[in-house]
Amino acid sequence: MTEKKEIPYLIALTHSSKLRIEQINALLVKIIHEKQSSLEEFFQGSENLWKHEFNLGEKELSGIKAAKVELPNSSFIAEDLLAQGYDVIPLYSPEYSKTLKDNLKAKSSPPILYVKGNKQILQEESIAIVGSRDASEISLRFTDNLAKMASEKYKVVVSGFAKGVDKQALDSALKYKGHSIIVLPQGIMTFDSGIKNYYTQIVEGDVLVLSTFFPKAPWSVQLAMGRNPYIYGLAKNIFVAESGADGGTWSGVINGLRKGRIIYVRRPEPGESNANLELIDKGAIPVDFDGNIIKGEHRKVDEPTSEYSTESSNQEKPQNSEAKKGEKAKHTNRKKPAEDSQFGMDFSN
Repeated sequence: MTEKKEIPYLIALTHSSKLRIEQINALLVKIIHEKQSSLEEFFQGSENLWKHEFNLGEKELSGIKAAKVELPNSSFIAEDLLAQGYDVIPLYSPEYSKTLKDNLKAKSSPPILYVKGNKQILQEESIAIVGSRDASEISLRFTDNLAKMASEKYKVVVSGFAKGVDKQALDSALKYKGHSIIVLPQGIMTFDSGIKNYYTQIVEGDVLVLSTFFPKAPWSVQLAMGRNPYIYGLAKNIFVAESGADGGTWSGVINGLRKGRIIYVRRPEPGESNANLELIDKGAIPVDFDGNIIKGEHRKVDEPTSEYSTESSNQEKPQNSEAKKGEKAKHTNRKKPAEDSQFGMDFSN
C-alpha cells in the first residue's frame, strides 16, 4: 500500500506539473528506484538539487514548482479520497497492473491509478469487449457470450461503462459471476451514483472501479476519448463487437493496431451496417460469434497459435457458477483451471 504521506505529492506531480506522462514516470523511477528516496524528500529539496541531482531542465523545474504550489490542495483531496475508502496506486507499486504497464510501457502508462474495490483484480488475466453505444442485438449477444466464456475461465472483463457494448460486457460478466474493471471517463470522486449502484458487487470483490484522471474531474468527451487507451491497456485480449466508421471504438482500434496490438473483431453477418469489415481489412483478426478465429480473411499478422475453440476437451473444467459464487476465497486469489488452451487466442497465457 502507498504511504499516505506520499499521496499528495503524487496527485500534485501528476495533475499540476503539466509535465508529460513520460517525464513524470521517468522522474518517479529516478526518485524511488535510482535514488532510493521519497517524493516527500524530493519536494523538500532545493531547485539546485532538482537541477543537478535529477538533471531537470527549465520546463521540468517550472512544472515541479507549479506542483509544489498545489500541494495544500492536493493534501485536502488525498484526505477526502482516503476517508471515502478510495485507494491510490502509483506506477512503482507492486499493486499496479502489470498488464497495463506491459501494454503501454513507461511512455504512456498512467503515473497513478485511483481505485475502489478489489485491487487483486488488477493482477488477473483480462479481456476487453468494446463497441458502439448504439450496438445491434447480435453485437450485444456476442458481447454476452464472450463475457460468459471469460467469466467461466476466470478472466476479468474490462469495461468503459458507456451504454451499449461496454455496459453489456460489465452486466454480463457480473451475471455469470465474473469479475470486472470499470474504467471511468471522469474523476473517481464524481462517480457517486455508480458506486451506489454497484456497491454490493464492489464490497463482494467482483468489481474494481478505476480512474486515471484528477479525482474531481467531471465527465467530458475529452476524458472519454482519453480513457480508451487505458481500457485497451488493461486487457490482455481485445474484442470488438461492433464499430462505426468513426468515433471512440474506431479510433481505439486503429490506434491499437498502429501500436502492434492484436485486436479481434466480430465478422458481421450479411446485411449488417457497421465498419467491422473495414477494421478487419486494416489488420484486425476476424472472429465468429464464439470468438473463434476465421482463417484466411485478414492480413497476415503474428497471431496466437491456439484455436479459440469452445468444444469440450479432456482438460479440467472450471467450477460451475453456483459453486464459484459460494467461494469467498475467489475475491482474493481465484484459482485458475489447470488447462486454458481451449479458450481462444491468447487466453492461455
